[in-house]
Amino acid sequence: MLLAGSSACAADSTASSDSSTDIKQATMQPGTLTIATGQPAYTPYVFDNKPETGKGFESAVAYAVAKNMGFSKDEVHWVRTTFDAAIAPGSKDYDLNIQQFGITPERRKAVDFSPSYFKPTQAIVVRKDSKYAPASSISQLKDASIGAMVGTTSYDCAKRKITKDIKTFNDNVGLAQALDTDQIDAMVVDTPTSVNIIKTKQVHQGKVLGQLPGSQDPEGMGIVLPKDSKLTKAVSKAVSDMTNDGSLKKLQDSWLKEYTSDIPTLQ
Repeated sequence: MLLAGSSACAADSTASSDSSTDIKQATMQPGTLTIATGQPAYTPYVFDNKPETGKGFESAVAYAVAKNMGFSKDEVHWVRTTFDAAIAPGSKDYDLNIQQFGITPERRKAVDFSPSYFKPTQAIVVRKDSKYAPASSISQLKDASIGAMVGTTSYDCAKRKITKDIKTFNDNVGLAQALDTDQIDAMVVDTPTSVNIIKTKQVHQGKVLGQLPGSQDPEGMGIVLPKDSKLTKAVSKAVSDMTNDGSLKKLQDSWLKEYTSDIPTLQ
């Protein structure tokens, strides 16, 4: 009986080891987890555009997920992709991609998603010298020229909550420049990004007007993987485990609290 039990334990140990090995052999480069983010990547999601440091919310989440999957920090390799290319159909040059991708049914047709690691709200940024700076309600913005990044949940929310006539930009850099140079009256981005735009003075004399009511994304942001990736199950389990054990909430509090607290909600 003891011998049989010993054999069972050995078999379990071998199965666990084989499982870990299988994950590492399923990556683009066996033994290395290739993680993509944007170029550039912005605070508070990635600090100083250096995801390899682990500083910033998404960088920290990525390394935590990698660790959960059995990859050490040295076994993580970072690459850069554009937002649109990352979620387009076709082959990919990454195992995982993390850059504030909202989970949507349309995107699920082209790529896989992990469960949500963050459910942001959307906020409006204006210039302090704008006639819209004193606004406290959405109705006061009915005549404003509103901008958002094309193809994002920010754009969808702005169109749904404010006006159907939204001016689109390829990235948030161009969007902020348009507001700064008076090409638009207001811009819509996720709340942490809105605070960072003000902190880094991407819009001079800018201010966060407030969060859009009811704008929290019910699906949230997810880690993107190539369609039908062999890693999807393991990544999804990692994110779910981090949600259940509270470690994901700790990362949110550590990196995002400063960028989400004390922002008023518009009426």
